[in-house]
Amino acid sequence: MGGNQTSVTEFLLVGFPLSPRMQLLLFGVFSVFYAFTLLGNGVILGLISLDPRLHTPMYFFLSHLATVDIAYACNTVPQMLVNLLSPAQPISFADCIIQTFLFLTFSLTECFLLVVMSFDRYVAICLPLWYSTIMNWRVCFTLALTSWTIGVLLTLVDMVLLLLLPFCGPQKVNHFFCEILALLKLACADTHLNEVVIMVSGVLVLVGPVFIIVVSYGHILCAILKIQSAEGRRKAFSTCSSHLCVMGLFYGTAIIMYVGPQHGDPQERNKYLLLFHSLFNPMLNPLIYSLRNREVNAALRRRLKRRHCHESLTDKK
Repeated sequence: MGGNQTSVTEFLLVGFPLSPRMQLLLFGVFSVFYAFTLLGNGVILGLISLDPRLHTPMYFFLSHLATVDIAYACNTVPQMLVNLLSPAQPISFADCIIQTFLFLTFSLTECFLLVVMSFDRYVAICLPLWYSTIMNWRVCFTLALTSWTIGVLLTLVDMVLLLLLPFCGPQKVNHFFCEILALLKLACADTHLNEVVIMVSGVLVLVGPVFIIVVSYGHILCAILKIQSAEGRRKAFSTCSSHLCVMGLFYGTAIIMYVGPQHGDPQERNKYLLLFHSLFNPMLNPLIYSLRNREVNAALRRRLKRRHCHESLTDKK
């Protein structure tokens, strides 16, 4: 390090360099999406906790997915909204590192939760007679806890390697939040080891799980095609299609960002992919599950009907 380099204590997030009018428009649109994300996932969590009929392994894992989506959005979107209104607002080095840690933790946890959810569907459809034995509550709690634990431990590896790097300028992060690859661009040291670890982690937690999920759903498809009744096949397809939609959205964007070939301007491309990843995915997940899942729709109708009856009785009194 040269003598004219100083330690960085804060960063400036570049975000989306647009005209003030466009930034104000995006602030309004993204605020609505953010509100729908919190509302949709909050409704999912509320229904699962309040309706005894949803106290099953499938919805237990769905509640963890909704929790991750809420935390995921809360970690990145508020900072982006602040930057749209006040682009020059800095973020401290400590806050930036915390944001990176939380982003990676929630992302990795969701990777493993989706694998666990595919395993749950595999047991339910391919081994229905053994489902209650295999997917007992002790196993469910263990799988959920393992997903969170692995997410935290793998994140710690990346964060330790990141914190060992010196940051001495420039301060501008070409992103709307403190994303790890964007931060590595600002380190004044060799980041080859960090990039290799991120690539290896990406292969392990993205390509590996996708392969497991594809194999699981291959067996599931074969089992569904053997079902005699059309109603049985429709119900089986319905319970799996929602998970496949969520999986495709999540893994598709993540693999392009961290594992796929880096052509053109990958940093600029990844910025917009992560916008979809952190804003639209968490908003779409509850919509996909609620629109394509009869049990969730039925639970929502029961809660609304019960509330309407309660209000009617209150008015009569």
